[in-house]
Amino acid sequence: MPGFGLSAGITLTMLSIIVLLPIGALLAKGAGFGIGNIWETVNRERVWAALFLSFRLSLFAALFNLVFGVVLAWVLVRYRFPGRRIIDAAVDLPFALPTAVAGIALTALYAPNGAFGSLFKELGVRIAYTQWGILIALIFVGLPFVTRTVQPVVEEIEREVEEASATLGASRAYTLRHVVLPMLAPAALTGFALALARAVGEYGSVIFIAGNRPLQTEIAPLLIVIQLEEFNYEAAAAIGIAMLLISFALLLVINLIQVWSRRRIGYV
Repeated sequence: MPGFGLSAGITLTMLSIIVLLPIGALLAKGAGFGIGNIWETVNRERVWAALFLSFRLSLFAALFNLVFGVVLAWVLVRYRFPGRRIIDAAVDLPFALPTAVAGIALTALYAPNGAFGSLFKELGVRIAYTQWGILIALIFVGLPFVTRTVQPVVEEIEREVEEASATLGASRAYTLRHVVLPMLAPAALTGFALALARAVGEYGSVIFIAGNRPLQTEIAPLLIVIQLEEFNYEAAAAIGIAMLLISFALLLVINLIQVWSRRRIGYV
């Protein structure tokens, strides 16, 4: 490949500056703090509650986006209806909208006196300042990752493939399960991983609608910010390392599933 050495050098340099050096600095800060002190900082009820809340709701939001993001991508590609282009453009709004603005907007909508919050209030359900509000915020910021990742793959699937399956006697449900979904699986899992990663580290759109009550609606990124504001950089690094390790484990599992799905498609 012409220019491989130069392009590889530039790529690795940018990767090191943007990704590896910050992670290395975090790990170095933690190493200076000591493993025992890191465990003592993380092994507290408030920290475990925040970590469990962040990763649990992020996983739920990513699973929701996995299903409805794929459906939305399929509808936008395969169907023509009034307003399709507007919906297609609106999918990118969470990318362009500042997270703080998104959080304020969601809080205004789902607060007890908001447009949607007042309707739920009549049903005895409270959205804002609860875990439901956090889940909605995480779904909002993560949906475009799945839709935009799957959409090009849907465009590449030729209708003749589905027609051939129907010609051979397969039902629409069988074609969907054994022909279409296996082709979408790698891209869908990539979008799921991106949505999960974004949700885990989301801060701006969550803190306004969460209420930030310890042991109830307090997310792990907020704990890190609190430690930084108190100039307790070692504790902030300890919580960050815990989030890094859990995120790495989750992404490793997702990548292994992706490899398995690609091999399965190759065998089929």
